[in-house]
Order: sequence, then C-alpha cells, then structure tokens
Amino acid sequence: MWMLVVVSLFYVLFNLFSGRLSRRFFPVSPKGFFHDLWSALHGRLGHDDIGHYNHVQRVAYLFVMLDITVLVISGLVLWKSVQFPLLRELLGGYDSARHVHFIAMSLLVAFIAVHLVMVALVPKTLLAMIVGHKERV
Repeated sequence: MWMLVVVSLFYVLFNLFSGRLSRRFFPVSPKGFFHDLWSALHGRLGHDDIGHYNHVQRVAYLFVMLDITVLVISGLVLWKSVQFPLLRELLGGYDSARHVHFIAMSLLVAFIAVHLVMVALVPKTLLAMIVGHKERV
C-alpha cells in the first residue's frame, strides 16, 4: 500500500508542478467525452497522434487519480480504523469503508482490463508506453 501512496503522490505532484496536468488532461467537456466515446465504440476514433489524449482518455486517467485516492483513504480505514476515526466516519463506518474499498478496487481492475483491451486493439501504442516517448505513426 505504501508504494501505491508514494508513487501516486509523486505522479500527482509532478503533474501539478510541471503543468502537465493542465496541459494533458484539461480541458474536458461532456460533449467532447460523449463524441469521443461514440467514435471509439464505432471504431472511428483517430490514433494519428498517440501523444495526444482524447476526452475519454482524459476522463479515464483523471478518474484513476481520484479512484486511487479513495482506495488509499478507505484502505487506511480498514487497516487502522481506530487511528483514523474521522476518515472512518466520513466513509460511513467500517462496514461502509469495506464496500467503498471493494467498489473502488473493482473499478480500478475494470480500468486496467479496458486499458489492456485498448492496447491490444491499437498495438502501436504499446512501444510508446514502454519506452516512454511518443512516436509519429
């Protein structure tokens, strides 16, 4: 758990202070999200510039940042419930925290599954993810 906290905190802080968060993940609009989702579901979403996130990707990655935060908070309640009474109460008690943690973990697993499927459908993105740079294709 601590590794998830450290890596996530580093990722968010790096993105905030470098300006990458606002450059890569914003702006996001409902209209753009539904347009890109519709295009993706019909196989018409362009992948010319893999270094540019579409609205669906932006929402998904922002969701993962929020989801990991919820996972850590609910995990703290489950791990040390007595030491974090305020967090426990904010989550509606220990049993509710268990449900929140399970749902958040399930959503993260679903994100990973969809991410793997999308990489399989657009295999040219795999090398860029591994190497860490974008290529023009």
